[in-house]
Amino acid sequence: MTLWTAQEAAAATGGQVAGDWDATGVSIDTRTIAPGDLFVALRAARDGHDFVAQALEKGAAAALVSHVPEGVDPARLLVVDDVQTGLEKLGIAARDRCRAQVVAVTGSVGKTSTKEMLRCVLGAQGKVHAAEKSYNNHWGVPLTLARMPADVDFAVIEIGMNHPGEIAPLSRMARPHVAMVTIVAPAHLAAFESLEGIAREKGAIFEGLEPGGTAVINGDLPVSPILRELAQARAAHVIDFGEAAGNHHRVTEVTICDAATVAQGRAWRSNLLYKVAVPGRHFAVNGMGVLAVAHALGLDRALAVTALGQWQPGAGRGLREVVLLDPVETQLTLELIDDAYNANPASLGASLEVLAAAEPRDGLGRVTHGRRIAYVGDMKELGEGEVAMHRALAGHPSMAKIDVVHCVGPLMRELWTALPYEKRGHWTEDSRAMAARVRHDLDAGDVVLVKGSLSMALSRVVDAIRKMGQTPAGGNG
Repeated sequence: MTLWTAQEAAAATGGQVAGDWDATGVSIDTRTIAPGDLFVALRAARDGHDFVAQALEKGAAAALVSHVPEGVDPARLLVVDDVQTGLEKLGIAARDRCRAQVVAVTGSVGKTSTKEMLRCVLGAQGKVHAAEKSYNNHWGVPLTLARMPADVDFAVIEIGMNHPGEIAPLSRMARPHVAMVTIVAPAHLAAFESLEGIAREKGAIFEGLEPGGTAVINGDLPVSPILRELAQARAAHVIDFGEAAGNHHRVTEVTICDAATVAQGRAWRSNLLYKVAVPGRHFAVNGMGVLAVAHALGLDRALAVTALGQWQPGAGRGLREVVLLDPVETQLTLELIDDAYNANPASLGASLEVLAAAEPRDGLGRVTHGRRIAYVGDMKELGEGEVAMHRALAGHPSMAKIDVVHCVGPLMRELWTALPYEKRGHWTEDSRAMAARVRHDLDAGDVVLVKGSLSMALSRVVDAIRKMGQTPAGGNG
C-alpha cells in the first residue's frame, strides 16, 4: 500500500522532486531498510547522504536529502533545505491527514511497556499504529508519524526526553487526544535541578492536547500535584490512576504470581478484576492507566481488560524466558528475566520485587536449592545523589528474598559494598567481564534478573545466559 507518492511528499515537505515514485514506508537505516521505503538521510553519528546509493540499491523508492549525492539519479530524490526539518514536516502532514484517535505517552519509567500495552489493547478494537522500539526523541516521533497510514483508527506515540524543552514541541507535533504520564522518578537528574523539574518537563506533554482532550496522570507521586496543575491548564478532562485513595482509576489489590500479576480495582464506581501476563506491581498500575486511556477513548471496557491480559513485555523490558541447559535432561533449566534495556531507582526497585516473587526450583543442579540471582548495572544520569541512590538499594525490602547480587560498574560497587556478605556476588568494572563468569555462577533451578542502564550493555550478560543452552519453543513465561 502506498504511504507517500512523490507529489504528496514534496507538498508536505516543500521539497523538489524530479521523478515519479511511490513509497510504502519510511526508513532512516540502510541495515533495516525494506524495498519501497523512502530513505531519510539524517545527519547523526554519520551523514545519511553517504548511504543514499546503498539505500537505493537495496530497493528504496527514493531518498529525502538536502543535496544530490554524487552518482545518484536525481529522479529518485526528494530534495529539501534540511533533512531533519523535512522529516518533521512529513510527520506533521501525516498527522494532519489521519483521523485516528491519538494517544501520547511519557514517563521516567514504563513508557515503552505502556505504549506496547496500549498497542495491544487498542489493537483489539481497531487498526492501530505505534512507535517501533523506543522511537521517542526529536527524530523518532516525526519518523513514527511519517510512517502512519491515513486509515488507522488509533495511534500511540511515545515521547521521551533527556533535557528541558524537548517534550512540548514533540507533543504539539503529535496532537494527541489523550496524553498519559506513567511515573516521574529520579532519571536524567543530571540535566534537571530536581524531581519537580522533571515533573514539569513530563507535564509539558499536555501542551499538545487537542481541544477537548484528556490527561491521564499517575496520582500516587509526590509530584502528582504538579502534573495535575499542568493537566488542568490544558486538558478538558483529567483522569488520575494509581493505588492511592481518591484516584479515578484505582488499584486496590495486587497479587504478584510467578508468571502473571492479578489486580483488583475500581474505576468510575465499578469494580475491576484484570491481569497482565507478567509479574510486576508496576505493570498492574500502568495497566490501570491503560484502562483509563481506553475509557477516555470511549472503548469497550471488557474487550480492553481481555486484551490487556494478553500483553507481554518485549526483550530487555522484563521478558521472561526459560533457558534449557541440557538438551537431553530437559528438566535442567533456569529462568531469565531480561530487563537490561534501562534502569533507574524506581524501575530497578520494581524489578527486584518481581525477582523476589519468582519461584526457583530446588534439587535440579549442583546447588541443592534454586536461587534468586540479580545482575545489576550502573543507573546513569542521576546527578549529585547517584552514589547514595545506588547504596540505598541494599536496603530495598525485596533484597531479603534475593540470594545473590552481582554488580557491574563503578556506581554499583557502592551497592556491592553495602550488601551483606552472604548476598554479595561478584563485582566487575564492565559487562564483558561479568558475562564471562555466568556459566560458573548459575545453575539449574535459578531465577535470574538482569537489569541496568543501556550504556552498561548488560545485554552481553543476557546473551551469555542464553548461550548456556537453548531456549525451548514457547518458553516465554
